[in-house]
Amino acid sequence: MSPWRDWVSRYSFAVMKYPSPGSADRTRRRTFSILTCFAAAGCLVGSFACSPRTAADMSASEKKAIADTLKRLVVQAYDLSRPNPVKNLMSLYPTEGRVISASGGVLTTTRPQLEQAIQAFWTYVGQNMRQPRWEWTSMNVDVLAPDAAVMTSTYRVPHLTPTGMNHVIGGAWTAVFQKRGGRWVVIQEHLSDVQSNPNLPMSQMNMNPQTHP
Repeated sequence: MSPWRDWVSRYSFAVMKYPSPGSADRTRRRTFSILTCFAAAGCLVGSFACSPRTAADMSASEKKAIADTLKRLVVQAYDLSRPNPVKNLMSLYPTEGRVISASGGVLTTTRPQLEQAIQAFWTYVGQNMRQPRWEWTSMNVDVLAPDAAVMTSTYRVPHLTPTGMNHVIGGAWTAVFQKRGGRWVVIQEHLSDVQSNPNLPMSQMNMNPQTHP
């Protein structure tokens, strides 16, 4: 029982037990009025407490904390020096439910489909890159709510080809994050490979990596 309900119960019990002579009706009406006011106040407080928060209700420090958390998660997942790269990348996504992913003109909607696509990338591209380093050249995070945010980032992956030549791939990635069960996961994403855009030469891409928390 909440404190204010407990207080009202005690008050009404005391009034009804010891009414003033000739004032029973007035006492009952007064008690009913007080109880009604408290009940209305409780409903109002409850409605405010249950209303979903938005970015407008959040402080700058709250938004920064979420942005920093997402950046750390992404940097860790894309650290190619760690073992099991496919598993690391898949750690960003929910274990069940729909996952929308668009890349290279192809759309997938389930986790198994996405994992298959990431495994194919690593098998045919990733494993052929020698000494690859995934470097984030920019990270832009907009916090939409305490449990929702969107990140748009650019990246580059310098490496050596199987023949020992220097090579770089890169692109841009937009991901929608949602907090589920205390865990941030990507529920929608779009990956754009800079090399697939004939109107944007690699020389126009920001090739200077930045340090992110």
